[in-house]
Amino acid sequence: MIRTQRLAVGICALLAAFTVGIAFPAGAVADETTADAPKVDLVLDVSGSMRANDIDGKSRMAAAKQAFNEVLDATPEEVQLGIRTLGANYPGDDRKTGCKDTAQLYPVGPLNRTDAKTAVATLSPTGWTPIGPALLKAADDLDGGTGSKRIVLISDGEDTCAPLDPCEVAREIAAKGVGLTIDTLGLVPSTKLRAQLSCIAEATGGTYTSVEHADELTDKVNQLVDRAADPVVTPVATEGAAACAQAPTLKSGLYTDREEFGQERWYRVDVNPGQELRASVSVSADRAVNPDYGVLLRAVTVHSREIVRGEAAGNGRTDVVSTGLRYPKAESDEENAPAETVCLQVTNSFSAAAGVKATPGMPLELTVDVVDGPSRASDVASFGLGRGWWLLGALILAGFIAGVLWGWLSRWRVAVWRTN
Repeated sequence: MIRTQRLAVGICALLAAFTVGIAFPAGAVADETTADAPKVDLVLDVSGSMRANDIDGKSRMAAAKQAFNEVLDATPEEVQLGIRTLGANYPGDDRKTGCKDTAQLYPVGPLNRTDAKTAVATLSPTGWTPIGPALLKAADDLDGGTGSKRIVLISDGEDTCAPLDPCEVAREIAAKGVGLTIDTLGLVPSTKLRAQLSCIAEATGGTYTSVEHADELTDKVNQLVDRAADPVVTPVATEGAAACAQAPTLKSGLYTDREEFGQERWYRVDVNPGQELRASVSVSADRAVNPDYGVLLRAVTVHSREIVRGEAAGNGRTDVVSTGLRYPKAESDEENAPAETVCLQVTNSFSAAAGVKATPGMPLELTVDVVDGPSRASDVASFGLGRGWWLLGALILAGFIAGVLWGWLSRWRVAVWRTN
């Protein structure tokens, strides 16, 4: 009897292994995952000014270390993450040497959290601020692979190594067409720093955020790392128009733009019969604004008839306000019916006190998703499974075969027992 049980268990284990082998061929998953893995390079300013004690009663460096440790704990397993420093090693006055001071603190790859935290703990504010050279090296750090690529630059001051303009460096990186996004975070409110970091981010479709508290830094870096794990939301820079007729036509994706106080921005989206348009917008107050503000997102026809709207209001307690809308386009009885052009209008009611600059406009993120409408039977039937149907079928088949074999073995075991 024991031999019979062992035989049954062995056959079931063999079937399970066979099923897994069908679903995940040896080596294919590992190679494919590595090639498609999203990559993030955190570039941290470790220049001498990071000693300043003006972030929640501690130094900028201490706040950055705390944020990095929390980010490392929360980094998704599929993300290959690295850390690069600028101004961390050369304490002298020689400009030529100081402007070469950028180093890879932790290489981009599968994350060992203990090793990465140990490396971060060794950092001490030291030297210059070579942002341009650091961005060039960071782009090299992310070379290879087909997954999304993102540089997150954290600095408390503008570049000190002109004439290598970091904004021009960012444009050069964008011109290579490698699909690399640079997001920037400024640790102190400064007009010059904001202008430079905004320019760097805009060149690659990234975002700029001003940070004054340690928890804000942690939350924003975590958000950007998580975004890298989903290539669908990699932002693309666009420029809305003052009217629908001149607006850019957008496909499904995430877009970044700038919007001044009280300004309208228009975009166009083509929606076929049977499809549904889903759109959302977020506007960030990256400067001091008056309380009581709002954002309006409208979908209208090219003849200015409103289809649907979404709106949201804020009271000054948050620096981002978001809203969204959905528009299902009904099926058409006409064959080859043309797509409908839907105009999306984004309006804000932000205002600021005298002396606050209106330009550049506030960061705007627009998400556009055009999908097949939910009325289609095929969509309803496959909801939530996607390409997993074939794996489910393989598991059902394996279960059926295992059940038949187990039943046959059970009957054989009973027959042997009765014979004995």
